[in-house]
Amino acid sequence: MTVTSLNPHDPADVIGEWPTADEAEVAAAVARATAAAREWAGVAAPARAMALGNAASALEARAGEVTELVIREVGKPRSEAAGEVARGVAILRYYAQVALLPDGQTIPAASPGTLLLARHRPVGVAALVTPWNFPVAIPLWKAAPSLAFGNATVLKPAGAATGVALLLHEIIAPHLPKDVFQLVLGHAGRALADHPDVAAVSFTGSVPVGREVVARVAGRGGRVQAEMGGQNASVVLADADFGRAAAAIAYAAMGYAGQKCTATSRIIVEDAAYGEFRQYLVDAIAGLGVVGPSDERTLVGPVISEQARAFALDAIAGSDGRVLAGGTALDEPGYYLAPTLVELESPAGSLATEEVFGPVAALLRAPTPEAAVEIANGVRYGLVASVFTGNLSRALTLTERLDAGMVRVNAPTAGVDFQAPFGGAKESSYGPREQGLAARDFYTETRTITMVP
Repeated sequence: MTVTSLNPHDPADVIGEWPTADEAEVAAAVARATAAAREWAGVAAPARAMALGNAASALEARAGEVTELVIREVGKPRSEAAGEVARGVAILRYYAQVALLPDGQTIPAASPGTLLLARHRPVGVAALVTPWNFPVAIPLWKAAPSLAFGNATVLKPAGAATGVALLLHEIIAPHLPKDVFQLVLGHAGRALADHPDVAAVSFTGSVPVGREVVARVAGRGGRVQAEMGGQNASVVLADADFGRAAAAIAYAAMGYAGQKCTATSRIIVEDAAYGEFRQYLVDAIAGLGVVGPSDERTLVGPVISEQARAFALDAIAGSDGRVLAGGTALDEPGYYLAPTLVELESPAGSLATEEVFGPVAALLRAPTPEAAVEIANGVRYGLVASVFTGNLSRALTLTERLDAGMVRVNAPTAGVDFQAPFGGAKESSYGPREQGLAARDFYTETRTITMVP
């Protein structure tokens, strides 16, 4: 079997075709990683930090090449592709420093003269199952902490981002001991999830696949974290700055064709502001550049595949809402869909409750701020929410009431700070948080040591 990657801007452009790993090849990769993990765990933290720092410099030196491949392979607009590669460099440098933090603590012992310690140690082999939409940042915000804390790491990228994953491996692996950072291609996620020597699995992707990964890994007693879907709401109150809010929300909903788990899917507007803000938002969406991800002016770009576009169009057609902007495929060779805003009367339909993962958002009204929060919370997801208001007291109150792992005030839902914990509530996430110092809780385990003189 093979995995094939196409350019979503020009599907006739084949990025590459590669053989997929079968179960025997996955098992062999894990065996190599298991052997390499023992050596890597014994490497002093400063040496691990230096390796990651060198990898960061290597990625920075080839940033232009990686950026061009991200644009070509996943259709990411140039400004975002370049920013993502820069973030990848920063992530590697951040965890190079985190590797040098204290690796434990001393605890008062019950007996005089006894030394009681709790120290972090690597878990062994970590498997990373990553999506195509952030082909640099997501693999690295998983791999960098895993490697920094002394684990051997096996990456299984999405097929649509295989080319970028191979290039990342080519850049990073030479700065690490042999087999410490490996790549397996194709439908290898199940084999990694089931393998008894894989101590931890970190997954980002869809809810159905995430649930299966969680069940398989947890069922055998392994560590697992899963970042899954989002149906993210932006709440706009009557005292908000409408121009600022509309610009932020339009880009959060439609930027990179809405193909972010943190993209805004629902805009919930207080009644007193609804009519005026609706026009601001329609105008902001109309001003977004769509075609040609290589163009510096493009903010939207294509969706990843014809299937993704068909799914989004079906969601629009089945919404029973009023299309205020977009709603149609564009007459271009690539997989383009006009940024679409649909006005809904009810928050109960599928467009307002399920993830589309395209440049499509629902517009809803609420009589009060409290009702807006109730609508925002009325879905099975809880990744991120935003509130736009000029009242700090009200903002603080609403941030406490929103059922989301991340809440942003006067800021778009889309956007991640790699030094802060990342994760959602309800069906959006399972297991420990990713990123920042929180990553250590997943990629290490604590050993308690008692020393009696």
